[in-house]
Amino acid sequence: MPSRALILVDIQNDFCSGGALAVADGDAVVAVANELMESMTVVNGLVVATLDTHPANHGSFASQHEGAEPGDVVKLAGVDQVLWPDHCIDGTWGAELHPKLNSGLIKATCKKGTDPNIDSYSGFYDNDHKSSTGLSEFLHEQGVKEVWICGLATDFCVKATAEDALKEGFEVTIVSEGCRPVDLNPGDGDRALRALEEAGCTLLKNIRSRGLGDTIEIDMVHGHPRAVLSAI
Repeated sequence: MPSRALILVDIQNDFCSGGALAVADGDAVVAVANELMESMTVVNGLVVATLDTHPANHGSFASQHEGAEPGDVVKLAGVDQVLWPDHCIDGTWGAELHPKLNSGLIKATCKKGTDPNIDSYSGFYDNDHKSSTGLSEFLHEQGVKEVWICGLATDFCVKATAEDALKEGFEVTIVSEGCRPVDLNPGDGDRALRALEEAGCTLLKNIRSRGLGDTIEIDMVHGHPRAVLSAI
């Protein structure tokens, strides 16, 4: 059974160039994700992708609130909610995985944000933490103890997914080279990474692979480089 899993967070068309809610330089995470997937497969790890998947009338859309603009904050199910442009609507191109992502290596997908009355930044729970996506149960059933996370966006869905992964008892590593922030406020992404490190996540900023089957070298944000994901 795999003891490690890679969680790819929302690497979808609408969060990349040409998308309805494009994250600056979002496409850059794809190459990192592909490299991590290949290496995770070599060590018999599990690859899971979360998918932001909304109905057309989702309450997080500014279009559903009269007079509202993207970036405004409202209450949704009693939780503060940033309003966004319509994005990742179920069945549309924008909700699909990025076409250059090596999706053949993904073993499971987890849809989130399907309830029109509450958003779900985390891959594990809705924002009010009343409804589970089933991801935690699935990973535990697979024997996973450690999760690696990359994707979009650092200061929202990556952060929320990592926080919940810690709460669910997983060891968590964030590959920041494979993440990009929204940065509604300048520096939000960096602050999110610092908060995750303080909460107990391991932060890694660079990966340099010497080829499939070799050890991946990783430079830590703090501390000395270490070898991880060695081929078995």
